[in-house]
Amino acid sequence: MYDLGLVLLVEIDDNEVFQPVKSLQEKIIVLGIVMTIVVGAAAFFLSKLISRPIISFRNAANKIAGGDFDVRTNISTRDEIGELSQSFDQMAEKIQDSLIKITEREDIIKQQKNILLQFSEYSSNYCVCFVDIVASTKLTAKLSDLETSKFYSIFLNSMATIVTQYGGVVVKNIGDALLYYFPKTDTDDMEPFENMLKCSMDMLESRVKINERMTLERLPEVSYRISATFGPVRVAIVATSTIDDIFGATVNTCAKINTLASPNTLIMGESLYNKIKDVKGYSFEKITEYDIDLENKLRCLFGKTKDRLILQNNHFI
Repeated sequence: MYDLGLVLLVEIDDNEVFQPVKSLQEKIIVLGIVMTIVVGAAAFFLSKLISRPIISFRNAANKIAGGDFDVRTNISTRDEIGELSQSFDQMAEKIQDSLIKITEREDIIKQQKNILLQFSEYSSNYCVCFVDIVASTKLTAKLSDLETSKFYSIFLNSMATIVTQYGGVVVKNIGDALLYYFPKTDTDDMEPFENMLKCSMDMLESRVKINERMTLERLPEVSYRISATFGPVRVAIVATSTIDDIFGATVNTCAKINTLASPNTLIMGESLYNKIKDVKGYSFEKITEYDIDLENKLRCLFGKTKDRLILQNNHFI
């Protein structure tokens, strides 16, 4: 092959070569700017959409903190934020209702600040009872505060539960004792008095179960006395409590004669004995004459009689 000695020279303009590259670069830049603007706008509106209910919650919480309980968020979306809004509004409504009740109660207390006890105009004859732990101070002397609280809680709650089952009303606990009465004994109907006896019997027989619980809790076993009287009682409405209180000589006597009973027995005054002496299935024995004061004596009786009260063949033995 022969060399002809020819050389081919080709000249191309730079602009013609790099124009497509520059064009593509410009398009990429424009597209990037457009996408950035679109994404930024979307992010802005999305953040507003998310933050709007949060701002509503914040403003509502600030108003509630400032004492305005009428505020509501009223967000009705069907997502988690909507559920949170509903819960928030319900909380605000309950707080508002509670505040109204507290305010009403305060108004009542202010109106009765000089009359803490409002006694009924008339007294009624009721059967009043008192159950008290024997030697509770000695039993709890070596217990911790928590153990002492548990000890009293087991006993008092057990007694209160039995009382309510038989139609009795628990008035209050006085230390280690429980004061209660039977409101339906203000009539000549004997059923409420029979319920009182059944209640007393059930309370005494429950000692075994109560002491089983005490043993499980590593607490000392408990013994107790029940006293019962019948006579005029004045019921008082306590302004600072939802539970009425009872007062009168009958209540005081019931508490005083309690110590005359042997552990785990029932003792009662003569007036109550006269009401229930004809109730079938029970027998009673006179214990002592008890001086209330220089002019009055109370004959105390209780249903027989060893160390504890036991029901056998429908009789106390």
